[in-house]
Amino acid sequence: MSQAKPTILVTGGAGYIGSHAVLELQRAGYETMILDNLVYGHQDIVDRVLKTKLIVGDTGDRQLLDRLFSTHKIEAVMHFAAYAYVGESVTDPAKYHRNNVVGTLTLLEAMLAANVKKFVFSSTCATYGIPETIPIVETCPQNPINPYGMTKLMVEKILADFATAYDFRSVCFRYFNAAGADPEGLLGEDHDPETHLIPLLLQTALGMRESVSIFGTDYPTPDGTCIRDYIHVTDLAIAHILGLEYLLKGGKSEVFNLGNGNGFSVRETLESAQKVTQCEIPAIESDRRPGDPPILVGSSEKARTVLGWSPQYADIDKIVYHAWRWHQKRHGTEKV
Repeated sequence: MSQAKPTILVTGGAGYIGSHAVLELQRAGYETMILDNLVYGHQDIVDRVLKTKLIVGDTGDRQLLDRLFSTHKIEAVMHFAAYAYVGESVTDPAKYHRNNVVGTLTLLEAMLAANVKKFVFSSTCATYGIPETIPIVETCPQNPINPYGMTKLMVEKILADFATAYDFRSVCFRYFNAAGADPEGLLGEDHDPETHLIPLLLQTALGMRESVSIFGTDYPTPDGTCIRDYIHVTDLAIAHILGLEYLLKGGKSEVFNLGNGNGFSVRETLESAQKVTQCEIPAIESDRRPGDPPILVGSSEKARTVLGWSPQYADIDKIVYHAWRWHQKRHGTEKV
């Protein structure tokens, strides 16, 4: 008989990327538990789809964490419990430093106290700021231009210190624009407020919005709009499983970019959404947003080489199609 796979605690597991990671963990045979304060997470997704133990609470609650680690045999933690609205991080940095940095440090200290020393961290390409070279590789300078990116970089530095001092091993994934939905339609993206381009396009196609805004049409790109590296959320989730298994086999602390390695402009993404939905999607051209780099595309060569990871859904039409199926289902307009 094969040995049962261990229990993994997923913080923020009721959110967009975290829930997809829980689903892929379950598909790979792992036991799962979720810690989520449900500020942005969805309990109905946990109850209907994931059907796993949900602890409603905060990573900053040390007493709760100590109880959790003392009453359950947890082998490793996947950490998605962060606030991630860049604009809000600028207007309310205290909220972001308290949750993303202090909350994570509290979690790490509770893990150390329980002798749980394997950690998969959801970081971001926002730690690079305005990139000096494209595609971005892991050794590029990290100069975040907003508090959100800064909080993620701070945690990366804490993890590096913990590796040296406590033999605490982590994998940090710096990823680009998470998009799409579970290919089987079980999970998808449902933020409030919604700021991501693809769901905004699809909500417009569904008549939930009158139009979308294109911020900047005068960038030094082929069509004048920003280019971004969209990575399918299921590909992201699978990478987290590979990162976990790398740690379980004794791998040392590492950092990996996760992206498709090619970018799609705002106009190309709009055209893809119109093709997939067969709807006209009104777009209003607006001024550039401050701090938006013209091009953000990452190299995932290191993840391919070390983890054996490669995206299954690199095509923008496929990413949009999976998201479209989910939005139709979520908003009660599915025709199939």
